[in-house]
Amino acid sequence: MNKKYDFLIVGAGLYGSIFAHEAKKAGKTCLIIDKRNHVGGNIYTEKIEDINVHKYGAHIFHTNNKEVWNYVNQFAEFNRYTNSPVANYHGEIYNLPFNMNTFNKMWGVITPAEAKKKIEEQQSANYIENPQNLEEQAINLVGVDIYEKLIKGYTEKQWGRPCNELPAFIIRRLPVRFTYDNNYFNADFQGIPVGGYTSMIERMLEGTEVKLNVNYLKDKEQWDMVADRVVYTGPIDSYFDYKFGVLEYRSVSFETEVLDMENFQGNAVVNYTDRETPYTRIIEHKHFEFGNQPKTVVSREYSVEWELGDEPYYPVNDEKNSALYEKYREAAEAESKVIFGGRLGEYKYYDMDKVIEVALQKVKEVLGK
Repeated sequence: MNKKYDFLIVGAGLYGSIFAHEAKKAGKTCLIIDKRNHVGGNIYTEKIEDINVHKYGAHIFHTNNKEVWNYVNQFAEFNRYTNSPVANYHGEIYNLPFNMNTFNKMWGVITPAEAKKKIEEQQSANYIENPQNLEEQAINLVGVDIYEKLIKGYTEKQWGRPCNELPAFIIRRLPVRFTYDNNYFNADFQGIPVGGYTSMIERMLEGTEVKLNVNYLKDKEQWDMVADRVVYTGPIDSYFDYKFGVLEYRSVSFETEVLDMENFQGNAVVNYTDRETPYTRIIEHKHFEFGNQPKTVVSREYSVEWELGDEPYYPVNDEKNSALYEKYREAAEAESKVIFGGRLGEYKYYDMDKVIEVALQKVKEVLGK
C-alpha cells in the first residue's frame, strides 16, 4: 500500500472498469480492488463445459446509443443474439413482449385490428378510473387475460407479495406491439460478446493493477491513503455504515446445473408466469452464443427477499427508500475525495448501456475534458 495512485477504484464491475480504462488512457494511475475473487461484477461470465455461464443472471447488451455501441466493440466482438424470451404458463407457451404472436395464441386473432378490439373490450369491461394497485393498473393497460396468464404470477414471485398489494406505479406502461416481432428490446444495437463478458472486462483492464478478495470497508482508512481520489461502486449505505438506515433491495438466487444433453429448452430465456412454479425463469446459457456443445448448463432463477449481507440486485425505489437514499446522496456530496457511481453507489437500476454512458460522462467531468 505504499504506492500512491491517482485513483483507487472500489469495484471491478462495468462502471469501475470503464473509469479505470479511461483514466489510464489519460495518463492517470489506477488501482482497482474488489471483494470478489473475479473482475466483471454482476456481468461476470464463468466457463463451464466450454459454455460462458452468466453467473449473476442473464445480461443481454442492447442500446440505441451508437457511441456506446462503438465503445464496447473496442473490447469485444458482439454476436447477433436477439433477446426473444418466451413465457410458460402451465405448459402453454407465449411469445414476449406482448405481440401478435402472443395475441394469436391467447385469442386466435390474426390481424392487429382484431387484437386491438379484444384488448379494448377487456380494458373497458374492467376499467378503474384511479388504479390503486398494480393489479388494477395492469388490467387497465392490457385486460384480464394477459394479466392473469403473463403478469400476475410472475410479478408476485418477483416482488414476493400479491399484485393487489403492490403500488400501481411499478408498471406505468406495458410494451404492447401489434406486429409479429419477438424482439424484446427493439434496440438499434444488440448482442452478446463472443467469449463472454469476463474477457471484455479483462481487455478494458489491461495494464491496470487489480487486487481481488479485498474488502475496502474493512480497512478503509488505509486504502484511502493510497490514492488522491476514490471511485466507490459499492452500496452507498454501507459506505456510511448505515447511519441513516438500510436501503432495501430485491435479491436473486440461482440453481445452476450441467445437463448431459445438447438442448434443454430451445431458448436462452423461458419465463415461468404461473404462481405455482417457484422459480421465475430458466436460463440456458449456451443459446446466448448459439453453442453446439454436447452438454448444456441451465440456471433456475428465484426472486428472494433481501436481507443485509445478501447480494443486492434490484433497488426498491419506493417512497421510503428514495427518501432514505436522498440522505445518503447529500452525505456523499460532502465527501469531496470520493466519487460514488454505478447501480449500488447511486441506488439506481441501470441497464449496461446506461452504466457506460454515466461512467464515460463522469470520467470526462473528473478529468476536466
